[in-house]
Amino acid sequence: MFKKIRSVFQSIANRVAEVVSKREVTEEDLRRVFSEVEVSLVESDVAYDALPLLYEELRKKLVGAKVSRFDSEEIMGLVRKALVDILSRVEPRYDLVEYVKLSGVRPFVIVFLGVNGVGKTTTIAKVASKFLKAGMKPVVVAADTFRAGAQEQLAIHAERLGVPFFRGKYGADPAAVARDALAFSARRGLDVVLVDTAGRMHVDVDLVEELRKIVRVVRPHLKILVLDALTGNDSVEQIRYFESAVGFDAVILTKMDADARGGCALTLSTLLQKPIVYVGVGQSYEDLELFRAEDIVKKILG
Repeated sequence: MFKKIRSVFQSIANRVAEVVSKREVTEEDLRRVFSEVEVSLVESDVAYDALPLLYEELRKKLVGAKVSRFDSEEIMGLVRKALVDILSRVEPRYDLVEYVKLSGVRPFVIVFLGVNGVGKTTTIAKVASKFLKAGMKPVVVAADTFRAGAQEQLAIHAERLGVPFFRGKYGADPAAVARDALAFSARRGLDVVLVDTAGRMHVDVDLVEELRKIVRVVRPHLKILVLDALTGNDSVEQIRYFESAVGFDAVILTKMDADARGGCALTLSTLLQKPIVYVGVGQSYEDLELFRAEDIVKKILG
């Protein structure tokens, strides 16, 4: 996990330590070191657009740094602080479950967005599990009425968790299914409506219009974009795409446990203007953790 990017930051620390052993680090020193590892950072899924902010945070911590001796670990400590500052930008101010609980809104509607294959269905099940453990009553809604097997996958999760499941016929209007699910939830006194939507492909105008219609009809209290850490820089395009298409309020980043390169979380922290509320770190329903900058940095640097 994160082997690639860990080695890059260790390389930065080692090279800066060589300079510190002789004198203070100048901006020219850091710029030279940073330019030498830029390609490796990009290969670690740090997007080009994220590099200037990463450099700026490292500059604040390292230029003029004084350490007691030739010690890359002291330098790595400064690198660690820079990364925490960056990742803190997208640290949520609230736990999603507590936020919904304290909102007083019932039913609270959350629509989940994301392209096929990012782990959206499993993530919805994990979120439903969190609400259950908090003593709340969620319902999962299959508003993807076209993809073969989509409803069945969600139904299996709902059955395992013991939560209500709402679906429509294949080919039905997804917005109508979501609207009917709200009425169902109100009748049953349910607390949270978790709406799964079809995976959006970048060029499918019809699907975008369908998604906009769902949002227009159900008027969700939150729209959460699910991103896959393994997609690397493509996650940046997905952010821009969904923000343009329908907007979103927060992100859940999946498959962090399988990410050997590690740059995706760092890229999102520099480019996102929305919180990352959770990260997926495994296959079980419990494997959904709060996004905490300190924890992510520990994972990145070891």
